[in-house]
Amino acid sequence: MSKLCTFGWREWVKLPDLGLPEIKAKVDTGARTSALHAFELYPFMENGVQCIEFSIQPLQGNSDCVVRCKANVIDRRIVTDSGGHKEERWVIETPLSIGAYTWPIEITLTARDNMKFRMLLGRNAIKNRALVDSSASYLVGEKP
Repeated sequence: MSKLCTFGWREWVKLPDLGLPEIKAKVDTGARTSALHAFELYPFMENGVQCIEFSIQPLQGNSDCVVRCKANVIDRRIVTDSGGHKEERWVIETPLSIGAYTWPIEITLTARDNMKFRMLLGRNAIKNRALVDSSASYLVGEKP
């Protein structure tokens, strides 16, 4: 096993295949799955593959910046949030880049407009890749 990198409790990450060069993510070891703020979801079929188009406001507090994304769907799952509420969510897989590291992760799409972070990076996404220093921020991700 290679050496694990150390993340802070929040990091700047990139989702290049979604056209998101930077988004602030909360590294949440209490969450199993990663979650991304998404609205105006439009599922469709393309060449026999289930896809989804969605919008995201990647910068908290900036409703003028909207990015339209498209991804292949890998699943639909019932996810229980931290408040115990169950919600069926679309699941996509996309590369995550943080600092010099890149690997594919699964992300659920959900409305996070009232949350402080547009993205949660759950424990499945960092399993066997990183440790989390809960007293630090931005240890790996490059601040824009």
